[in-house]
Amino acid sequence: MDIQELHSRFLTCNGVSIDTRKIVPGSLFVAIKGERFDANTFAAEALEKGAACVVIDNPDYLIDERTILVRDSLKALQELAAYHRAYLNTPIVALTGSNGKTTTKELIYGVLSTKYRTVATIGNLNNHIGVPLTLLSFSSDTEIGIVEMGANHQKEIAFLCELAQPDYGYITNFGKAHLEGFGGTEGVIKGKSEMYAYLSQHQKLAFVNADDDLQMQKTEQMRRFTFGSETSADIAISAVSASPYVEISCKGITFRSNMIGLYNAANISAAVAIGFYFDVPAAQIHRAIESYKPENNRSQILVKSGNEIILDAYNANPSSMAVAIENFLQLDNPGKVLILGDMFELGTESLREHAAVLQLLANERKAECHFVGNDFFAVQFSRPNFHFHKTYDDLAATIATRNFSNCRILIKGSRGMALERVLEKL
Repeated sequence: MDIQELHSRFLTCNGVSIDTRKIVPGSLFVAIKGERFDANTFAAEALEKGAACVVIDNPDYLIDERTILVRDSLKALQELAAYHRAYLNTPIVALTGSNGKTTTKELIYGVLSTKYRTVATIGNLNNHIGVPLTLLSFSSDTEIGIVEMGANHQKEIAFLCELAQPDYGYITNFGKAHLEGFGGTEGVIKGKSEMYAYLSQHQKLAFVNADDDLQMQKTEQMRRFTFGSETSADIAISAVSASPYVEISCKGITFRSNMIGLYNAANISAAVAIGFYFDVPAAQIHRAIESYKPENNRSQILVKSGNEIILDAYNANPSSMAVAIENFLQLDNPGKVLILGDMFELGTESLREHAAVLQLLANERKAECHFVGNDFFAVQFSRPNFHFHKTYDDLAATIATRNFSNCRILIKGSRGMALERVLEKL
């Protein structure tokens, strides 16, 4: 079956499913092989659960006209998504970056959806499977699509751009994330800049933080719309503060958020600037920013047992860890506690980067600092307020004996550390 025929079948379906546990009745189920399973084996189950038809790439699982045999199911999903994107021709804003992608995407979605029928990437489904699923969630009613793109190797962003064919792009920052896959910081810059290469080649527009010299340099010869503290920026941000919640001022309006950390100012500014670019009324932008509340372990503020807890345990890399620590230490509170977990995917730079985090806190005498994970444990050095734990269980046992009261507590680590578990011990 060619891609046009497959698309015609897709248009008669109620969305796309790739997991039989989440089958939507009337949907198109695509059987994708994983490292530990072959979804072709679930073809019959998908039909029994209500799928209208199933895409398979193994002829042994042909059932009837409801099973569609292709050479490669994953490639068929990607080609279907690219075809659907071209078929709809919906304006698409794509974004990538080392830190803040999902938060910025949610803020942009909140702003644009006040005026337009907007569909955005759900959660962080931002890879070679998630991006196609996002594109296939767009319909003829969608006025603007927002596509988040993640990557940990060269050429991934380039590939995702070819699928999504964005009209607008934004790179949050170039940071120390996925150093192992990208081959170091320069590799990160090169990999993320593949979005700029696509936009430039197709004469599309980049949204650019004018306070980021490297971003400005990379987009010098491109169509761009800028924002930042520079008065020459298309959208000038006149003031930024965080005490602890971030506020920015723009066009004589103060936008107050429910987010902590000065590092979130750029995320908020991007959403405000993009809102103004798309002619969203200022009052609606203001309402969207002030109503957004972070969740999913991303810079959430919780209160428990009389303590204020900053839960930022969704992910961590050297760049985001540094700004989180810097911001936390600036907050007013006599009783500060940091619970920091290992940062993953740093390759040969891992021990050096973990040691650098310790150095950031080397002169901090008042805050109680707990570090957990093999890499922090490996580079530990003695300070009266430093406590090192090789495993989560070691950390949990120690925290359970502490009686924190009226403290402000930062919890941050890579997703694999699952440090939100420590909330049970506080």
